[in-house]
Amino acid sequence: MTDRSSIAAAARRIAPYVRHTPILRLDDAAFGVPVTLKLELLQHTGSFKPRGAFNRLLTTDLPAGGVIAASGGNHGAAVAYAARELGVTAEIFVPASTPQTKTDRIASYGARVVQGGDAYAEALAASRVRRAETGALEVHAYDHEAVLDGQGTVGREFETDAPDLTHILVATGGGGLIGGVAAWYAGSAAVVSVEPFGCPSLCSALAVHCPIDAPVGGLAADALGARRVGELMFPIAEAFVSEAVLVEDADIAAAQRWLWEHCRLIAEPGGATALAALLSRRFVPPEGARVGVVVCGGNTDPSKVI
Repeated sequence: MTDRSSIAAAARRIAPYVRHTPILRLDDAAFGVPVTLKLELLQHTGSFKPRGAFNRLLTTDLPAGGVIAASGGNHGAAVAYAARELGVTAEIFVPASTPQTKTDRIASYGARVVQGGDAYAEALAASRVRRAETGALEVHAYDHEAVLDGQGTVGREFETDAPDLTHILVATGGGGLIGGVAAWYAGSAAVVSVEPFGCPSLCSALAVHCPIDAPVGGLAADALGARRVGELMFPIAEAFVSEAVLVEDADIAAAQRWLWEHCRLIAEPGGATALAALLSRRFVPPEGARVGVVVCGGNTDPSKVI
C-alpha cells in the first residue's frame, strides 16, 4: 500500500530528475478564503506525470525492449521523457482524441507514438498486445504502486511548502495523483476529488464502493478520461478522500480563463479542473478553511485559452 514512508522514499529517489514545483498564494476576494496553488504545470513535460514515471523506471531493471505505456497524452510525454533521460527506448499508445500538441510533445522526446482507438482504454489494450511482442516494461498511467508513490510526492511537497492547508483540491482521472496525495495526507487535511461530469470515474466508484466503468467525454477527457479508477488507489480514496465534486465543462473553461487573466498561467482543461470547483462554488470551503489547489497540467494550445 502506498503510504507516507513509500512516498518519502520515492521523493529521495526521483529528486535528481524532477522539479520541486513552486506554490502561488492568492489573495483574491473571489474565493472568500486563502487559496494556494501548487504549480505542477511547471514540472518537466508540463504536468505532474514525470514523478510517477521516473519512480517506476528507477525501481526495476529496464529490459532491452525498453518501456511502453498507454496515455491520453501527459503520461505518455512523461514516460518518453523519463526513458530518454535514462537511456532506454519508449513506445507510447494514445487514443485518436489526444490533441496534436500532446502527440507532438511525446514524439519530441524520441518516443514512437501509436495513435488509434476512441479512448484511453482502447490505447491500453493495444499497448498490451504490443508489449507481449516486444517484452517492454509497462508503465501504467496510474494503477501501479511505484507510480502512485511518485505522484504522492506532489502532496509531500505541498505540505512542506504550505503546511497550514486544511483542504486540498485535486483533479481526478484514473486516480494516480489523488491516490498519492491522499495517501500522503492520510486524513491530516481534507483531500477533495474534482472531476468533470463527463468523466466521473471516482465519483461513480465511490457511489457503489468499487471501481466501475464510467462515461468518458467532454473538454478534459484527454487528461481525465479514464473509464475506471485504479484498483490500487481506490482503497486509499475510500479511506482518505473526503468529498468527490463534479464540475461542468463551462466551469473548467472559466477556470482556464481565470488562471490566465489573474495569474498569467496557461492550464489545460484537466489542469484547471480542480480550481473550477472553487470558482464555480460547486465546492464551498467551510469558514476558516485554507485551501490548496493542484494545477496539474499545462499542455494545451494557448490560443484555446487566451
